[in-house]
Amino acid sequence: MSGALPVEAGGWALGSLGAAANAVTVLRRAAWVLLLAGPALGVWALLARPEVAVGSAAPERAAGAVVDASAGPSGFAELFVAAYLEAGEGTEGSLAAFLPDAKSVVLSADPGSQVVEQVAAVRVRAVSEGYWAVTVAARTRPAKDAAAGGTESQGKAGAEVLRYFRVPVRSGPAGALAAVSLPAEVGAPTVGKAPALVYGQGVVPSEADAGVRTLGGFFASYLAGEGELDRYMSPGGSLASIVPAPYASVALGRIAEYGTNAPGAAFPEGAEIADGTRRRLLVDVTAVDHAGVERPLTYAVALKARGGRWEVEAVEAAPLLAVPSGSGSTKEGSN
Repeated sequence: MSGALPVEAGGWALGSLGAAANAVTVLRRAAWVLLLAGPALGVWALLARPEVAVGSAAPERAAGAVVDASAGPSGFAELFVAAYLEAGEGTEGSLAAFLPDAKSVVLSADPGSQVVEQVAAVRVRAVSEGYWAVTVAARTRPAKDAAAGGTESQGKAGAEVLRYFRVPVRSGPAGALAAVSLPAEVGAPTVGKAPALVYGQGVVPSEADAGVRTLGGFFASYLAGEGELDRYMSPGGSLASIVPAPYASVALGRIAEYGTNAPGAAFPEGAEIADGTRRRLLVDVTAVDHAGVERPLTYAVALKARGGRWEVEAVEAAPLLAVPSGSGSTKEGSN
């Protein structure tokens, strides 16, 4: 056999040894050129690439709705209880939107045999993460007969009844709510004790108190549409009169003030009032509607002095408690 190399080796076609050496040299030099030119080529590629159209980007994921931790389960339970009480034989499917296992429910009452006048969630208790026990009050009455009239016993049977139902509500994937079981009828929740407020004793307002005059004009404008509300408000206030005005006239009742049993005593008529001085008041109002019906109302109001007169700084969200729930402090700040 001669010393010639095979024609093929590993899939590469080879010639003479000199040609092979030349090929290796060329490849080595090309590799060095690529290695040295690599960074420059990378920068060129980055600058030369076409701009990406905005419309070609992947669509953004929709932002999740901000939901109060108890608002969702409360409303869900209210709807479920209303549907449950008005459902009957043959309409069990109406519960499927609330109870995944509704197909196993069997009802014997006639559909619509009782009417739900009103439902309201009165208590929400967190059992665990994403799991609540919601107590719903339901005002119901039996459906009336088509024929008018009836015996006294029938009239009593048709009277409204206030009932309470507890519903277990679970949050599933993507926040979807579902009832774990049918509602359970329960007794009425215990009524809590009246909380102590931080205000002093309520007294009949005195017209000598400039703050009382401000309050009188403010409520007449706010509730009865008398005059411009802005003239009684501190600058920057966003409160607006109720439109249409629900009342024809307004009168101030008793007024209690934080820190004293004598509202206005510290600010006698004609006394100079330093700008920025504040007062916190609890104001009883008697409003008379356009039909002549009186309605008692109560407002927590903050007054602020400016330019020698009192202005309404805010109608607060709630009266100040002497000892806020779950807090060791002695009073509650304004809302």
